[in-house]
Amino acid sequence: MQRNVVILDIDYVTYEDKPVIRLFSKDGDKNIILIDDTFEPYLYVVSDDIEECISEIEDNLDVVNIERVVKKDFQVESEFIKVTFKHPQELAKNRDALRDLESVIQIREFDIPFYRRYLMDRDVIPMTEVIAIGEKLDKFLDLDSAKQDIEIIKLTERLERIADYPQHFRILSFDLEVRNPHGMPDSAEDEIIMIGVASNFGINQVISTKTNSKDRDDFVKQVASEKEMIEEFVKIIKDNNVDIIVGYNSDNFDFPYLKDRAKILGVDLDIGMDDSDIRFIRRGYANAASFKGLIHVDLYLVMRRYMTLDRYTLERVYYELFGEEKIDVPGDRIWEFWDNGGEERDTLFDYSLDDVISTLKIAEQTLPLNLELTRIIGQPLFDVSRMATGQQAEWFLVKQAYFDDEVVPNKQGSNFADRASAEDNEGGYVREPEKGLHENLVQFDFRSLYPSIIISKNISPDVMTLGDVENEEDYNISPEHGVKFKKSPQGFIPSVIDKILQERFRIKREMKASTDETEKKALDVQQQAIKRLANTMYGIYGFPRFRWYSFECAKAITSWGRQYIKSSIKKAEEFGFYTIYADTDGFYAKYKKD
Repeated sequence: MQRNVVILDIDYVTYEDKPVIRLFSKDGDKNIILIDDTFEPYLYVVSDDIEECISEIEDNLDVVNIERVVKKDFQVESEFIKVTFKHPQELAKNRDALRDLESVIQIREFDIPFYRRYLMDRDVIPMTEVIAIGEKLDKFLDLDSAKQDIEIIKLTERLERIADYPQHFRILSFDLEVRNPHGMPDSAEDEIIMIGVASNFGINQVISTKTNSKDRDDFVKQVASEKEMIEEFVKIIKDNNVDIIVGYNSDNFDFPYLKDRAKILGVDLDIGMDDSDIRFIRRGYANAASFKGLIHVDLYLVMRRYMTLDRYTLERVYYELFGEEKIDVPGDRIWEFWDNGGEERDTLFDYSLDDVISTLKIAEQTLPLNLELTRIIGQPLFDVSRMATGQQAEWFLVKQAYFDDEVVPNKQGSNFADRASAEDNEGGYVREPEKGLHENLVQFDFRSLYPSIIISKNISPDVMTLGDVENEEDYNISPEHGVKFKKSPQGFIPSVIDKILQERFRIKREMKASTDETEKKALDVQQQAIKRLANTMYGIYGFPRFRWYSFECAKAITSWGRQYIKSSIKKAEEFGFYTIYADTDGFYAKYKKD
């Protein structure tokens, strides 16, 4: 059978000792889980004696396949040994033993998670539509098509992408209000008193065990108990087949608290596509609330990465984005408003609804960019929304390396990172602002300064030379530090940035030529996502825990940056423009008559 589906989420399970990829997808309102058991985990081995190494691996390890392959290692064609394992757990269990073999110099790409490897190798892009062809199953492990109202399709052919962006997703925001007479709520004893929900499909509601004024009946739904309140929340998600659920600090507070209360009250939070419950998985330094096939985005984490503010409360972020004050109730008085009733409880209902409507508006403002980054990077929205910008750039480069036949470098160890982070890069040029009120200023601004320097000067570890060279005219030599970069061939990272910037310029030309406002808006989101990714590439060089870290490259970029802005300031002064403030990639000046 054939289905056109949108891929939302991915994981893998074990069946008959083999890993099986599951792709949680939708065709309209129909939930579809695609099954693929044809993919196997692998890594690469570096050795200076390929035959001896293959023999040693065969004698010491239980593997599925060993083959010689030619790949690029920093653009130099090199011979590797590709070792394929039966299961990701086997790869993890044997990688240290493999590394310790006498003929092995290094192992590479051993730390790419299995599901991420699948997405890259099979060129499957989350949040996009694909053609799925396969055999329809009634059941698979704990999946039951009749019981869970899903279709199960075991793929018989590789997925084929369809270019029909953008997609429309059903988004629900939610927020809990808790009676907290003792200050910080304790889930063991403090009840949930309200659950607010707002959506882009018509539901704006506060579920509560109390109500008050009749004019609140249009959005307050009263239920008999806290247990029924949670059950009603689950029902709304299921009945409306939500694609993306958003909260504000929901990883840290709302979902952990909801899970604790649901357990105490005996309520199943079975809102995953496969009827599975909430689970918490490690992402970065924190746990993230996850559901199978229902994408949870915590907007607090997103806003901390995309805005620079003094604080990141919902009220502060909402005001920054929309210039409007939202309803506020002091957190330590919520229980009083609840107990006092009357106008104060009415205010609490309004506050609860305003919270979720504000969260939804922030989601509608920021999710398009995150969806576009998801498609560019090629990793799940759940992961991308929790990645630092440097991690997003790294995974984009890992994906590009696969298509360029590059074997990606390993991450450096923690000792290296500690040592490298102590190194001092002078950074961009800054001139402190001249005191006073200034009028009629002119702004000078470099377009994509650091990405442009990386491309024009070919700054990349694979074409870098630190020592003396025979013909300096064949190199770009950085000011101040004298780091040398071959003019040709083009380095790996400059080539990637060059491609994406050319794509951005193409999209901007399309946007300028378009007369369709909807198309213009979609194209603008695309070019903004590309711009953000390109500007982050400099960070790849400057962060020691990333694969392409190079302190020399980072120093070279900023030294050229300082040179360009200083020379531009000097040139401007020749034409009578006096600089009153400068910072990294631009400066402000005012005209001074002779």
